[in-house]
Amino acid sequence: MTLTTARHPTASAAATRRPAPARGAGLGLLLALLATVVWSGSFVATRDLADSVPPVQAVFWRWIIALLAVAPFAARPFWRQRALLRRHLGFTALASLFGVALYNTLVHQAGLTTSATNMGMIMAASPVIMAVYARLGGERLGARRLLGMAVAVLGVLLLVGRGSLTIDLAAGDLWMFAAALSFASYSALLKRRPEGIDGLAFLFTTFVLGALMLAPVHAVSLAVQGGFPATPGTVGPLLYVGVLSSAVAFFCWNKAISLIGAARAGVVYYLQPVCVALLSYALLGEELGLAGGACMALILGGVALSSAR
Repeated sequence: MTLTTARHPTASAAATRRPAPARGAGLGLLLALLATVVWSGSFVATRDLADSVPPVQAVFWRWIIALLAVAPFAARPFWRQRALLRRHLGFTALASLFGVALYNTLVHQAGLTTSATNMGMIMAASPVIMAVYARLGGERLGARRLLGMAVAVLGVLLLVGRGSLTIDLAAGDLWMFAAALSFASYSALLKRRPEGIDGLAFLFTTFVLGALMLAPVHAVSLAVQGGFPATPGTVGPLLYVGVLSSAVAFFCWNKAISLIGAARAGVVYYLQPVCVALLSYALLGEELGLAGGACMALILGGVALSSAR
C-alpha cells in the first residue's frame, strides 16, 4: 500500500481532489445567483424608500434589522472567535467600510435621483472591477471568461442604452457607479479573509462595525432632517433589505466568494440587470420589448460562457 501511494502520488491526489472542486463550484455559483436575485429586489425596495426615508437613516436601520436577524445564529461563533476577530480588526473594519457603510449609503443616495432599473443595471459594472482586482492579485482569467465578460458587458450597455451604446447619465447613476466600485472592493477583500474566521462571525462583526460607523451620521440626519413615520410602506421595505438583502444575501455572497472567487462570482452578478428588468415587468408593468429580450440573451450567454468549467 505504501509502495503504491509512493509510485502514483499525482494520480492518487487527483482522484481524491477532482470531485470536490466541481461540488464547490456548483454550490458557489448557486449561492452567488441567490444573492444576486435577492439584491435585485432590494433596488426596487430602495427606490420605494427614497421618497419617505432619508438615505442614511434607511441604511442605519437596515443594518440594525440585519444584526437582529443574524444575532441568534452568529452570537456563539462570534464570542468563541472574539480574540481572532480582535487580532484582524483592521481587515474587518475595512470590509465593513466598503461593504456595509459606504456601499449601501451610496445605493440609497442614488435612489433619490435615478430609477430602480438603472440602479440594477449600473451595478453590473462591478464584476468588471472584480475581474481587474483578481488579475492584479495574480489570478488567470482565461480567454473564455474574458470573452464571456465582454459579451455580458455589451448586453448590459445595450440594455441601459435601450438598444444604443449612447448612455445619458443622471446624478444618481454616478452615485451607483461609486457604489459599484465600493462593492467590488469589498468582494476583492473577501478573498483575502484571514484563515480560520467563521463566516457567520465575520458577517456579524462587519454588521456591528458598519452600524457603528453609520451611527454618528444617522444622529446628524435625525437632527437635520427629522425621523420618518413607521408605516407598512416604510417598515416592509426595511424588513426586506434588512433580513433578505443584508443578512441572507451577504451570507450567500461571502460563502460563494470563498468557494469560487470574486471574479467568477462577479460573472453571475451580470444577471442582476435581467432580474431587475423582469421584476419591473412583473411588478411595475414595464415592457421589455424585442431589444430588451435580445440584450438579456447576450447577458445570459456571456454568463454561461464565463461560468462554464
